Amino acid sequence: MTRTSTAAASAQVSWDELVGAALLGTERRTPPVAVRPGQDTPSALLDAAALSTVRRRAGLRPAPARPGPAPAPEDPRPPLPPAARSRLAMLLADRSAPGRSGPRSAPDLAELLPQWLALANQHGYRAPDALLPALLDAARARTDLRPDALILGGPRALWLARLNPDWKFALRGGPPGRGTAPASASGGGADDDADDADVRRQWEEGLFAERVSLLARTRHRDPAAGLALLGGTWSAERSEDRLMFLDSLRDDLVPSDEPFLEQALSDRSRNVRATAAELLAALPGSAFAARMAERSAACVSLSPDGAQITVDAPARCDSAMQRDGVVPKPPSGRGERSWWLSQLVEATPLGCWSEWFGGLDADRIVALPVADGWKGDLHAAWCRAAVRQRSAPWSRALLGTPGAPPVGAGESAPAVWRDPAKLLSALPPAERAQWVADFIASHGLSDAFRLLGVCAVPWAEPLGGAVVDALDIARDAGSYPWSFSGIMGLAERCLDPAQADRLEVLTALPDEPEGAAPGAGGYWSEAFQRLVGTLRLRAAMRAELTGT
Repeated sequence: MTRTSTAAASAQVSWDELVGAALLGTERRTPPVAVRPGQDTPSALLDAAALSTVRRRAGLRPAPARPGPAPAPEDPRPPLPPAARSRLAMLLADRSAPGRSGPRSAPDLAELLPQWLALANQHGYRAPDALLPALLDAARARTDLRPDALILGGPRALWLARLNPDWKFALRGGPPGRGTAPASASGGGADDDADDADVRRQWEEGLFAERVSLLARTRHRDPAAGLALLGGTWSAERSEDRLMFLDSLRDDLVPSDEPFLEQALSDRSRNVRATAAELLAALPGSAFAARMAERSAACVSLSPDGAQITVDAPARCDSAMQRDGVVPKPPSGRGERSWWLSQLVEATPLGCWSEWFGGLDADRIVALPVADGWKGDLHAAWCRAAVRQRSAPWSRALLGTPGAPPVGAGESAPAVWRDPAKLLSALPPAERAQWVADFIASHGLSDAFRLLGVCAVPWAEPLGGAVVDALDIARDAGSYPWSFSGIMGLAERCLDPAQADRLEVLTALPDEPEGAAPGAGGYWSEAFQRLVGTLRLRAAMRAELTGT
């Protein structure tokens, strides 16, 4: 058969048929192509694909050339060191792979990419131009990468995003400040007006998630400007959107937000009213907090002899209470008076209790007995107040000692009122790590997953050592290994890389004790190999970025 006849035959074959045969392999699917004498089938398939490509391109009609884009802006930040550049290329290439390959003991590079981006931004580097497309693709696929990816990409990533609609998220969600083009130093005037107009345009035209992000960024930079942005469209927003916008005020709450939040107490949506009440309760000097404190003082008091706390829960939920966000109908199985009391106490500034109880501190107040079985309800409300008001003394008092039984152990349902993970978040990082380390030393890792999740990364000592010791104990006991997979995943991301040498001995295949889970020894060995490999890779990443 001549090449001319081969070309004619190939012209009748669709591109999809050629691709299908190539993906499945010519041994599994015979491609619809003519094979010349002395030619094998794979070569004939490639010839046909080449001819089809030329034919498709030749059929395109020429179009007027569009003007080229403006030159990419300069990025004055320093480039990545060569080793760090290679590492970023490897992490991005692994992200785009169709699936994980290699042994189960190999580190998961996709989980290391967020840490690498954060480290690179701490050192003020810019992304290599050649890797910007892959970086934007990664940010498009994973929303958790976007803030750090766009900071690393800087103004050139935004310039590139304007040329590809797949990357339009970068144009509306790009973070301000770090890594972006320098702002004008003129200190106001036309540039500020242009920036304000651009923010208003994004606020009015953006998608909902983009508007939430924009509001949070504007509030972080200028709380009053962010509140003015929200107030301009508040009445026209849907109730579910009002709820999300209102909740986004939480991180940068300031006393000047009080009038807006007081107005939101009259919102037609119950959830919006409840959120507004919660935010007002986080402002101890607000009029709302004073109203709730007055109600709580009428319900909770110290006995005349100072020996115990007495409770007289509200007998009714009046309209004023409901206007302040107190929900009148309790959840199923909860008494009305208990429900109303809890809402009052959790909205009361914690400083009031010391004033009302003769100057007692949080430890002594929490230690007081509570009459008539109200302890569970009262302490649960104090816990929520401590978390909401970020009170370290009250969180410390309500947490108790880490060696005490875990929450709920041996207790009746009403006594289960603590949430240690939330209470820990109000403590300083070092104290938080110490408390969790002592908890793990007393109780092991079974109830520690959420507690570890609120600790600063990398885990400071003695927390890191406590986790390693607990994993070693679980391994030697032949514990069911898969139940620790969540802890192992956290350890890969959060343990100090300096622990790698100590963990090396645990990578050996252990002797399985009698009664151990089948295959447990092999799993533990692979899991520790992966942990050690990941820690050493993290150490290498840091060294490449710091030049040490």
